Amino acid sequence: MTTSPPKYLQEDNLSEECKKLLSILPKDKGWVGSYVYNYQGFWTPPRFLQGTTWLKSLLFALVNRVKHPIFEPNHPLLVNNPHVLIPFLEHILYIDGRVPDFSTFTSPRLLATHVPFASLPKSVQDSKTKLVYLCRNPRDTFISMWHFTNNLILHHNDTNSIEVMFDLFCEGVSLYGPFWNHVLDYWKQSIENPTKILFLMYEEIKKKPKIQLKRLAEFLECPISIEEENCGVVDEILKMCSFENLSNLEVNTNGKFSTGEAYNLFFRRGEIGDWKNYFTIEMSDKLNHIIEEKFQGSGLKFSYV
Repeated sequence: MTTSPPKYLQEDNLSEECKKLLSILPKDKGWVGSYVYNYQGFWTPPRFLQGTTWLKSLLFALVNRVKHPIFEPNHPLLVNNPHVLIPFLEHILYIDGRVPDFSTFTSPRLLATHVPFASLPKSVQDSKTKLVYLCRNPRDTFISMWHFTNNLILHHNDTNSIEVMFDLFCEGVSLYGPFWNHVLDYWKQSIENPTKILFLMYEEIKKKPKIQLKRLAEFLECPISIEEENCGVVDEILKMCSFENLSNLEVNTNGKFSTGEAYNLFFRRGEIGDWKNYFTIEMSDKLNHIIEEKFQGSGLKFSYV
């Protein structure tokens, strides 16, 4: 018996307008589907879903801690996947020609995107909307992306070798890549407009979670009070949003999106330095050379351990 692939792997149900646009765009080997397409200088799949699960859970817990006290037994994060609570604009809300009614969204509205800064609508760029950007070192970013995309296609298509996908990554052909352009755009914007864009490093949150959580709260204009800190709110948020807790919740071990992706695909290891288990010396040298060249003079430095 044959079964149809999940919705996120289907490429034959695109609108005619979308197909017409794709037909004139440069394309290369895809990480999940057959191809990725270069649109406005960045590589994009026809339809895709991937996420910054940890940041979403921290954001939701922080800004909703009055409506949903962190100590309540049925907190939304305990019974929902973070990607459901903070949906992607391009992959959930606007997919398949949908137009969401934001007037039905409760405040504060938390939304997610992988879209490069230059591709954001002017209404977002010029509004009072605050943007939180999460960056991870390029080596772990590549390994995480390679595992994630292979797990998406595992039971439906042949998986991609690390050698082939590494070469593509180094050429700039990655999801929403080139990696360096995506990161540098948001980095420069965060320096020019620090009240609008907060640039966070994954490694810094892992190493100093309390400091970074407080920094995030200040940026979002919902600072953590001394009373809250004394009551253990910071510790409880970090505990609830930890990889160990979220990855072992029943909803995240058994749940699925309506498009077919299992929630557990978004929880692999959550560690710094997993690249060491896969990179050869030659791979490290090649990517180091590219990163040094691309980020020269930017002031942005990566932590790999």
